[in-house]
Amino acid sequence: MTRIGYAAMLEQFHPTDLLDYCAAAEDAGFSAGFMVSEHFHPWTPQQGQSAFAWSFMGALGTRTTLPFGTAVTCPGFRYHPAVIAHAAATLGAMFPGRFWLGLGAGEALNEHILGGEWPEIGVRSAMLFEAIEIINKLFTGNVVKHKGEYFTLESAKLYTRPEEPVPVYVATAGPVNAKKTGKFADGIITVGAADEKIGMLWGKYEEGAREVGKDPSKSPKMLQIHVSWARTDEEAAQNAMVEWPNGGMPFPKQDIKNPEDFAAMAKLVRPEHFTNRVLITRDLEAHTKHIQHYVDMGFDEVHLHNVGRNQAEFIEVFGREVLPNLRLG
Repeated sequence: MTRIGYAAMLEQFHPTDLLDYCAAAEDAGFSAGFMVSEHFHPWTPQQGQSAFAWSFMGALGTRTTLPFGTAVTCPGFRYHPAVIAHAAATLGAMFPGRFWLGLGAGEALNEHILGGEWPEIGVRSAMLFEAIEIINKLFTGNVVKHKGEYFTLESAKLYTRPEEPVPVYVATAGPVNAKKTGKFADGIITVGAADEKIGMLWGKYEEGAREVGKDPSKSPKMLQIHVSWARTDEEAAQNAMVEWPNGGMPFPKQDIKNPEDFAAMAKLVRPEHFTNRVLITRDLEAHTKHIQHYVDMGFDEVHLHNVGRNQAEFIEVFGREVLPNLRLG
């Protein structure tokens, strides 16, 4: 049965306000819980925030009762993988069965701040899976030593851990990483894609899982989709253009370093550039059909991000008029 969740976007909202929105989403029926963005910078200065997700999630766990996790964090530039394992194990111990760790290969927007080399995607992917190896070893509670191509770990042991290891999910958009995700992770995260591409990623994920004796049907398939709903189509389009112009940029963004660079690119974005990337409409039936399509594809969780500032209204209206009309079984 598919569950619908709420995307908690720390780039856009003060963490105290976002806690209120998450609590409201739980009350409104967003039963899958929360995908929490993990950024150092917002995409554009206009978005205006970028709180420390790990602090926020500690408060989120006490304020709500639903699952939550990072969507996604990079375990290799700002953080050593051991630090990510430490943080994740602590949240897992504090909120048993609720926290999941979403990982990705990273974006220069957040990771360049330490001033080191920003490698090509192949290197970043290799770093990601070496980091996952370290994290999973630490989750066992054993003393771990590691000297790999990218990371070194000297006699580290996690003393505070949950009874069951925190599940690791990986955001991936390519076939090679999807297959590796099936081998080394517990689930897969997708952030919007054409149906054919999603099918290909799932196929590669399942292939990798079976190679190591795992049953891929037991692995969560998670999706985040961006929508712009408002009371009028004009307001919905304006919200997308002003608050989430990066959603209308149909090119890889991992190598762009500064919010100001995204703001400059945003001047070239037009409403038609959001087609098939962000659904922009006041029509609640259209939003329902849009979400239902991904439910019917077989996603276990679909997390919704409304790109405008009208979060309280979005949560209330979708909780009342969209979620009850979805066929989730």
